Amino acid sequence: MTSLDDARDLLRDFPVADGHNDLPWALREQVRYDLDARDIATSQAAHLHTDIPRLREGGVGAQFWSVFVRADLPDAVPATLEQIDCVRQLIDRHPADLRAAFTAADMEAARAEGRIASLMGAEGGHSIANSLGTLRGLYALGVRYLTLTHNDNVDWADSATDEPKAGGLTAFGREVVREMNRLGMLVDLSHVAATTMRDALDATSAPVIFSHSSARAVCDHPRNIPDDVLERLPGNGGVAMVTFVPKFVLQAAVDWTARAGANLRDHGFFDLDTTPEAMKVHRAFEEANPRPVPTAATVADHLDHMREVAGVDHLGIGGDYDGTAFTPDGLNDVSGYPNLIAELLDRGWSKTDLAKLTWQNAVRVLGAAEDVSRDLRATRGPSNATIGSLDG
Repeated sequence: MTSLDDARDLLRDFPVADGHNDLPWALREQVRYDLDARDIATSQAAHLHTDIPRLREGGVGAQFWSVFVRADLPDAVPATLEQIDCVRQLIDRHPADLRAAFTAADMEAARAEGRIASLMGAEGGHSIANSLGTLRGLYALGVRYLTLTHNDNVDWADSATDEPKAGGLTAFGREVVREMNRLGMLVDLSHVAATTMRDALDATSAPVIFSHSSARAVCDHPRNIPDDVLERLPGNGGVAMVTFVPKFVLQAAVDWTARAGANLRDHGFFDLDTTPEAMKVHRAFEEANPRPVPTAATVADHLDHMREVAGVDHLGIGGDYDGTAFTPDGLNDVSGYPNLIAELLDRGWSKTDLAKLTWQNAVRVLGAAEDVSRDLRATRGPSNATIGSLDG
């Protein structure tokens, strides 16, 4: 039996719980939520990284669907609600394969049924519009993590890819973290500045996650996690979910991606645009400037380092499929997870450790957030603080 066969066997028992997939945004951008035009019950390989047949082939047992919207949208809150509605429609259309999940117990129930637990994460604090009431509304609709920023700062938190303004978290930002703890919503520190990561770890009473970030010591990109932050995860109980995005895992891809993004902007596109028109511009650039291509081994290098620094109990996977124009060889779409597991088996990772990486750590961290929430709700009610009252 090959290591790939062993990987598939392991994933039958302990499937991948992936922290971040941007299928809802791709459906919005490509077909404005016309789910007949992109029927994920059948192969959508010409258009998407994600469909049900490939999720099954990849051994995916749980998915945090990102309900991301761009920070520059003037109507970010209703757009986020549309993204949530898209996820609900997907679940309703495919009940034999997808199950709505809100708790760790729901994740385990879906696994027992052979369905894919479908959770939601909101990507960027702009989706709450500086309102703790809106935060609670998103939680009530099923959102189980909030990424504190996307690529741009919010009024109360600094992003990794914007000019520092708050110096990390403001007083209101710390209140957002505390209210998330009370709700049982995971604090997601992907996309945020290292100062924000540290402030959030100081403020939180629950484990945090990084839904799709890799190791900065291996690839020096501000979207990745510095070692001093990884070192704090055992004390916090959190989970860092390695991502597959080439510009975050391969140093040579960092410079290439910056040039490719500038080329997109020069042609009038958002630099993360994956619409067919934008991809034509991308492909023309790539033909003239061949891109460096990572592999499953490149991602495994990050996991080896993150395991050494944080420990295997604090690692997970967050591929960022359908949120990136390019993917590594062997991890081309959601069917590719067995290739990464096979690579780790070849490097000597035990099946016990791999079960933690793929499934158990993600379930544990959500359950731990629920435990903290139960205690906090017994001692305090909802916060009605405003950004004006705390930040002036």
